[in-house]
Amino acid sequence: MNNILISLKKFFKNKNTVTILAVIAIVLVLFFGYRYRIKQATNPVSVPYAKVEIQPRTQITEDMIGYVKIPSSMLTPNTVKVASNIIGMYANYNTVIPAGSLFYASTLVTWAQMPDSAWADIPDGYTVVSLNVNTETTYGNSIFPGNYIDLYYVAHDTNGKLLLGKLIESIEVLAVKDSSGKHVFENSSSNLTPSSLIFAVPEDMHLLLRKASYLSGTLIPVPRNQNYSENPGATVVSSEYIEDYILSQTIILPEQANNSGQIGTIGTVE
Repeated sequence: MNNILISLKKFFKNKNTVTILAVIAIVLVLFFGYRYRIKQATNPVSVPYAKVEIQPRTQITEDMIGYVKIPSSMLTPNTVKVASNIIGMYANYNTVIPAGSLFYASTLVTWAQMPDSAWADIPDGYTVVSLNVNTETTYGNSIFPGNYIDLYYVAHDTNGKLLLGKLIESIEVLAVKDSSGKHVFENSSSNLTPSSLIFAVPEDMHLLLRKASYLSGTLIPVPRNQNYSENPGATVVSSEYIEDYILSQTIILPEQANNSGQIGTIGTVE
């Protein structure tokens, strides 16, 4: 027994022997490590995929989901691997999930998280206005979000004469929506009919437009050319005459203190 131990000690004290053993150990580690990585990369895993095309703002149900096996190397940290994390979620407002596509966390939202691009860039001090439109008044559905338009006003004055002119110019269109609130031009294969033109203007112009909408006249959106939208001017009232006419049809009540102690002015239409 002692002779065996002495022989082993001599064997391991030999530098050449130690070097050879170290090389063999490194080769074995590299070999088995490489095999493990290859197996992990090529080992197929089952993940959910979209059986049908899923439109923006559509809630995802179980019957829309199938399973497919793919190499694990194709998975990303963004890939959703479990159907329970998909069912009940919605495709984002700007996302069409193609049939056959995997699901990704960045394209899925809850209804509470659903963003609305119309409200994203409203400047401070501006108020949102929704103008009723249709396919005809949007020039065959040709007014797009990001376009700059002018608003014309047409009415008959107190003498029965026609009053027509540009009321406000250079208004950015934030969104065009249908009657159910869907964005007409969002990434969708559906043909939607415009019902509301959404834009924002300074509060004084908002009040002017509100008053105009309660009178017998009509607000008409008018698009311009591409250069008009690419180089927009300031949003301003174009016609003091029409503005004065609209204001003349309202009564300005005395300033009153509201519950918060702030002073407010109330306007009513005659």
